[in-house]
Amino acid sequence: MRTLLLYLCLALAGSAVADAEVPSATLDNGVLHAIVYLPDTSKGFYRGTRFDWSGVIANLTFAGHSYYGPWFTKQDPSVRDFIFKGPDIIAGSCSSITGPAEEFVSPLGFDQTTPGQTFVKIGVGVLRRPDDQKYDMFRQYQIVDSGQWTVEKRTDSIRFVQRLSDPKTGYAYLYTKELRVLPNKPVLAISHMLKNVGRLPIETNVYNHNFLVLDRQPTGPNFSIVMPFTIKPEGPIKQDLGEVTGNKILYRRPLQGTDVFTVHIGGFSQTPKDYDIRIENRRLGVGLRITGDHPLEKEELWSIRSILAIEPFVHLAVAPGETVKWSHSYRYYTLNKTQ
Repeated sequence: MRTLLLYLCLALAGSAVADAEVPSATLDNGVLHAIVYLPDTSKGFYRGTRFDWSGVIANLTFAGHSYYGPWFTKQDPSVRDFIFKGPDIIAGSCSSITGPAEEFVSPLGFDQTTPGQTFVKIGVGVLRRPDDQKYDMFRQYQIVDSGQWTVEKRTDSIRFVQRLSDPKTGYAYLYTKELRVLPNKPVLAISHMLKNVGRLPIETNVYNHNFLVLDRQPTGPNFSIVMPFTIKPEGPIKQDLGEVTGNKILYRRPLQGTDVFTVHIGGFSQTPKDYDIRIENRRLGVGLRITGDHPLEKEELWSIRSILAIEPFVHLAVAPGETVKWSHSYRYYTLNKTQ
């Protein structure tokens, strides 16, 4: 436990969210070692109203390399998303999260509410609408009810269950998410189940932001991103920062200062085979392959000097009484081995 607390302090050094009392658990299969934050309404590392509170990874190590960690240096609740301020990257309350972090994009019932009424954000809870402004994912909303979280911890797996009901809107669900490291393999499996136990249908998109902070290397030409399809950017890209060539996204120079390089990725099919992403760093000699079992609804790259984030979206529609399941696989590898 002392080692874990020391790691948390070091990993969050310079951040306003550093706290040795942050609830966490570890996953270890002898190949991968991960530290996972646990949901907690008073001491949790993440208590924003944007991202799912479960399965937030503080760090994961493989073959001597660190894959995740804070991409920001400070936190300021007055910041909407994030800002650059000299050498600092300052994140707001809703964006200051780490590792593979998921968000259910469409809040349930928001457009049907009036100020003062409630709506639901899956993985977060029942929230209150404060005024007549449109929904803003970067805004911190009042949490009326975070539901009932239970956590089952084992050496090689952690299962999170959130039970939530909002009688005023008619939405209710049972959400299960499990992180598991496979025996003797450099693979992290993330599985989900969402059961609709309310009286209204649930329809939303969910994506993983995949905040990759690989050995704290600056984002730049040592990285490559490879898809199984020819990438067709949907919109212009900053050609001085990077390029799309065939099925690859490459960087022309290291990102620095206030550089932001994004690609709205098109060209994928409507089958799960295109939910297959490889991110490699030739200088470090390691990579990461992310696959999913649902077709892509949308896919984006967002990157700044401290982070490279590929965001695959999938669509979910769950009628009352029905259940939907989906999963992702993360395989960590070295470049001199067959994948």
